[in-house]
Amino acid sequence: MNEKLLSEAAAIFQRDGVVLLPGVFRENLPALRAGVERNIREPGRYTRGYTPEGRPGRFFGDYCNWQRIPEFEDFIRNSPAAAIAGRLMGSASVRIFHEHVLVKEPGTEQPTPWHHDQPYYSVHGDLNISFWIPLDAVSRDTCPEFIAGSQAWGRWFLPRRFNGIDYDFPEENYEPIPDFEAERERYTIRGWDLQPGDAIAFHFRTVHSAPANLSGRRRRGFAVRWLGDDARWAARSGEVSPPFPELHEVLRDGDELNVAQFPVVWRVPAGDQAEQAPRK
Repeated sequence: MNEKLLSEAAAIFQRDGVVLLPGVFRENLPALRAGVERNIREPGRYTRGYTPEGRPGRFFGDYCNWQRIPEFEDFIRNSPAAAIAGRLMGSASVRIFHEHVLVKEPGTEQPTPWHHDQPYYSVHGDLNISFWIPLDAVSRDTCPEFIAGSQAWGRWFLPRRFNGIDYDFPEENYEPIPDFEAERERYTIRGWDLQPGDAIAFHFRTVHSAPANLSGRRRRGFAVRWLGDDARWAARSGEVSPPFPELHEVLRDGDELNVAQFPVVWRVPAGDQAEQAPRK
């Protein structure tokens, strides 16, 4: 992205918690598509199938495979994604949190329920961002949807699994998730017609959902989550996602994330640090 477009996108992201980045990863499409197909052929330990038995279509999900799928690791380390994430967040450094593959095959009836991500993530901090990158053309009626400004509400909602069942966090004061679908007219809901290689960038607290895929084409999404300077480990009272079971005995609440799972992959060039405005 050129400097003018990047500055404009950063302002929208900080205001709305979500922004469209048209065409930014078009050159990365062949490798990402190959990586997603490899992931489907060789699923990881966290793979999920969200489609009930006997129902049409297929909703496939998997995450935390970037260290074993070369196409994903190359994108994380060598694409412009981390630098763009740093500029949008206003962070001087960027860590990878995890990647997430979400595929809804044609005819899949399962919507992704309204939710936001940070309540079930094992991280504290306001400097964070996710990219959702479509690998196929996505029409507005099958595009993930985002409630603009919801990242700034100061509200944390009880997480809901993609199968519609709530998580259990007994020690967190989370609100039940409202019925946003029934009150759509009250909110500014963002969604777009997308082309392969576009990206939707959104904050971990931005409320979002995704429709069923009743179209005749695949909806392959590659998501990658990034952490900024203020990221710290969060010891939550319920099941987190991703689980990172190997870290719960290593990290305590509030610890810095200096572990191999979350390497720093970008730092602002020394001469540009004065221009890197912190996120408010």
